[in-house]
Amino acid sequence: MLSSALVCDWLVTIGGGEKVLEAIYEIFPSPIYSLVHDPKNLEGTFFENKEVKTSFLQKFPKGHKYYRYFFPFYPLAIEQFDLSQKDLIISCSSSVAKGVLSHADQLHICYCYTPVRYAWDLYFQYLTESNLTKGLKSYIVKFFMHYLRMWDINSVNRVDVFVAISHFVARRIKKIYGKESEVIYPPVDVDYFKLTERKEDYYLTASRMVPYKKIDLIVEAFSKMPDKKLIVIGDGPDFKKIKSKASQNIELLGYQNNDVLKSYMSKAKAFVFAALEDFGIVPIEAQACGTPVIALNKGGAVETVIPDVTGVFFPEQTIKDLIEAVNKFEKTQDRFVPSVIRKHAEKFSKKRFQEEFSSFVNLSYAKFKDNL
Repeated sequence: MLSSALVCDWLVTIGGGEKVLEAIYEIFPSPIYSLVHDPKNLEGTFFENKEVKTSFLQKFPKGHKYYRYFFPFYPLAIEQFDLSQKDLIISCSSSVAKGVLSHADQLHICYCYTPVRYAWDLYFQYLTESNLTKGLKSYIVKFFMHYLRMWDINSVNRVDVFVAISHFVARRIKKIYGKESEVIYPPVDVDYFKLTERKEDYYLTASRMVPYKKIDLIVEAFSKMPDKKLIVIGDGPDFKKIKSKASQNIELLGYQNNDVLKSYMSKAKAFVFAALEDFGIVPIEAQACGTPVIALNKGGAVETVIPDVTGVFFPEQTIKDLIEAVNKFEKTQDRFVPSVIRKHAEKFSKKRFQEEFSSFVNLSYAKFKDNL
């Protein structure tokens, strides 16, 4: 019988990465290896009572809560997992999970959300937003980031096969790691979202309020369009700053549960998405409701939104470009058919993901065994 292990960076809350891990676990039930784990926060979820093995970071004071501050220890921690008796290793990685140690008789498949963004693409943005551009603390962080980049490249050959969540990520894997990758889009719970034909007269955006999500850009743009109503769902470090920019036509609801989000999403005339994402699950959830998307014409959205069929694109993250896209949408909104939009979203279902991923892993393992 095939012995397998699942490896993730951390397992402390439920998000898109955890939904992927859940879908893979259902195909290949295995012990889960994670740098840290927060069982209390995962009570009542799929991962309650699952076998999760953690690293020494779990023993640090409140390690499961402040794990992001311990990034200099990530490489050492991930290398302490003994997977030597496993036939198949599947890592789900946006940080260091791909760096587990493996040997020549094991197949290691990495489902890569992205190469380590805070060490590569977003390095300078991370330093700026964290006020780490100068001073002693800055040089210490830069030193450890340099070490992390070297380790990241050195650990690439521990992976036999890369699978990317989008062609956008596949290009970055090729650029940074020099490796080709298969593209299998992650699962989206489209069954949870229901088609709604009748839309109401408001736009919606929803996200955690952190800088790269560009919620401030969306709010500023709609502040210049006082005749158009915008509803904003989400909370985060930038909430107060964003609220200060909102005009009377903009309503900030803060954090809302999934049922409330679904209700607003299903009735919105369009969902607005300005982030440069590796994939972007929320725009697909909106399309599952039959709601068109106004999105940045870069990143994962390019692969999930069909221009003039399921949404409208704007070229750059500027107020001017977003306003022009909204005006274009209003002039052409009658051409967007909710049932057609919903049909497109169904292509990203969990069932589709599990069929594609299972087939790919089984075929890869068969080829791997033939070459031993």
